[in-house]
Amino acid sequence: MTTRREQILTSAASLFAQRGYLGVSVNDIGEACGISGPALYKHFSGKEQLLAESLTSISERLLREGAVRVANAGSAAGALESLIDWHVSFALSEPTLIILQEREWANLTPDAQTAVRTLQRAYIDLWVDSLAEVRSDWDRATARAAAQAVFGLINSTPHSARIDAAGMRALLTGLAHDALFGSTA
Repeated sequence: MTTRREQILTSAASLFAQRGYLGVSVNDIGEACGISGPALYKHFSGKEQLLAESLTSISERLLREGAVRVANAGSAAGALESLIDWHVSFALSEPTLIILQEREWANLTPDAQTAVRTLQRAYIDLWVDSLAEVRSDWDRATARAAAQAVFGLINSTPHSARIDAAGMRALLTGLAHDALFGSTA
């Protein structure tokens, strides 16, 4: 069962993605949740905290599931395959959250930016560690650049998904696999 706090976060994230952080008021968020704007203050200190928690929770979710997938994989290649599958699944099922992360970074406080960046680096490191084993021809800097390039590819889905979900999943997975496992020639 979804708590009121989770409902508020979900509504806020959706509105921020649709209208932009600056285009959404506390009253808009309250209305989307069926409560008054001021009632939000029972759960959050304000819009700033809603944005920070939305972006932090996205990064926590990616890291948590990514770590589980790496731990359950039998090999670095298996871990990488599972990470690709997870990130593609996330991007296809949560386009609003991808847009939110993409657009609203600058509206975070410096402390929130630091918290989100720390989580994002830990998630990237899961990919880099696997890539370092799979691609012995790459140093860690190259593996990091490759992982981030693949994130850009996968995270483009809110803007590029022009085919059905199954087709998009197959396309993104294949492209990511080719980019990370294929040759660099």
